[in-house]
Amino acid sequence: MINDKNIDDNVQEDHSHITRKAGRGIFWNFLTYGLSKGTVLLTTSILARLLTKGDFGLIAVAVVAINYLSVVKDLGLGVALIQRRDDVDEAANTVFTINLILGFALSAVVIPLAPLFALYFHEPMITPVLRWLGVSFAINALGAVHVIWLMRDLDYRRKFIPDMGNTIVKGVASIGLALAGFGVWALVFGQILGALASVILVWIILPWRPKLRLNKKITNTLIKFGASVTGGDILSVFIDNIDYVLVGRLFGLEQLSVYTLAYRLPEMLLIGNLWVMGGVTFPAFSSIQDKPAEMRRGVLASVRLIQLIAVPISLGLLIAADPIVRVVFGEQWLDAIPVLRVLAVYAWVYSIGYHVGDVYKAIGRPDILLKLTIMTLIIIIPALLIGSNFGMIGIAWGHLVAVLIRRIVSLSLATRFVKISFIDIIKELRPSFLGALAMTPVTLAVLYLTANVSPFLQLTLVVLFGAAVYLAVLWWVERDNLLGLLRTVGSSH
Repeated sequence: MINDKNIDDNVQEDHSHITRKAGRGIFWNFLTYGLSKGTVLLTTSILARLLTKGDFGLIAVAVVAINYLSVVKDLGLGVALIQRRDDVDEAANTVFTINLILGFALSAVVIPLAPLFALYFHEPMITPVLRWLGVSFAINALGAVHVIWLMRDLDYRRKFIPDMGNTIVKGVASIGLALAGFGVWALVFGQILGALASVILVWIILPWRPKLRLNKKITNTLIKFGASVTGGDILSVFIDNIDYVLVGRLFGLEQLSVYTLAYRLPEMLLIGNLWVMGGVTFPAFSSIQDKPAEMRRGVLASVRLIQLIAVPISLGLLIAADPIVRVVFGEQWLDAIPVLRVLAVYAWVYSIGYHVGDVYKAIGRPDILLKLTIMTLIIIIPALLIGSNFGMIGIAWGHLVAVLIRRIVSLSLATRFVKISFIDIIKELRPSFLGALAMTPVTLAVLYLTANVSPFLQLTLVVLFGAAVYLAVLWWVERDNLLGLLRTVGSSH
């Protein structure tokens, strides 16, 4: 006879193991992200003083083009491989082979397409810049499945090495080349060298050696799963970059560079954190896809944790936008201040319930994300076109309106698929809102009292006082949960 108590103990042990792995994954992912984005921020701050607005505008356009092409770089097979639970080794070899073919094909496709982007933006230099950046498709294809293996196993401790290698090599190379007078090519070759360093390092730390193999049955299964993911990704990339396309076309590359840098801070400090957590939450949710009660707890916990991070970041960017831009980018970028304030609110709305989408993928329903993305596309195009009549600030407001509507609809769907209510979500927002209520008057007072000091000192004082008040409130209302999180992350077994 099977002992029910032993079964319960085994289930509890499995749950604890997954929780610890996810906790450690979040820790290492955030450590990687924090250090890499800190390095990127420092690099950007230096380059913003060495290069022209035109240089940044060129790269912004080229990156948009690369983003559009990159949505088909693995046909959603990476997500399918993470979700798969049988014949994983054979599937990994198949995905590697397909990735290699697609990577080299995309690098080749960029060559004839580059002049079309140059024609659209009225800038001939886009052609050579984009062609060189296209080389990164072939380079990244060599290490993509190695990275997927690490993500699938929630092994972000080892993933830290290639990620940081990419960031450091890219930053050092870009600054060195900029100081040597290479202009926009400092950014181009920095990107390529960073990608190359990442691939070399991931092959060193992960002993898995791929075989060139195409299993027809596995390929069909993976593509069937990945099709909806790819469709959603194509639309998502279009949506995420359409503001750049409009700004560059309507207002020119210099204004595009201002808009790009204004978006850079919310992206680095908050939106990128959501992507980082997604790298952990999707594999974690996939591992409990048949346990709805645990899935529900996981979703609510992710909402709570994200808002504890998102609220002070968004609020800080909104309140202290002026000294932030002056300190980080320099006086020549002051046009970014009003745009940054709107995008700070956009980033906060974007963060609410962001990881509900990972649940749909984990339970094998990526089609829901595709439908949501189609809805967003229908909303965002008229919103941005109307907003463009008011300049860059109008474009930012259009983005905010579109993401607000999407979040309302997305969370409404979550009440059906994950069995959570809006009341449940509001409860998870309470600790971060209490911290914000205390933080807001303090930061505004410090900002006013330090109006006549240097921007660096003003920003330092605003950050120190704001963080101190926010963390004090969190410690008061959230102490037990914070200590539990620290124990989970710090557990070695």
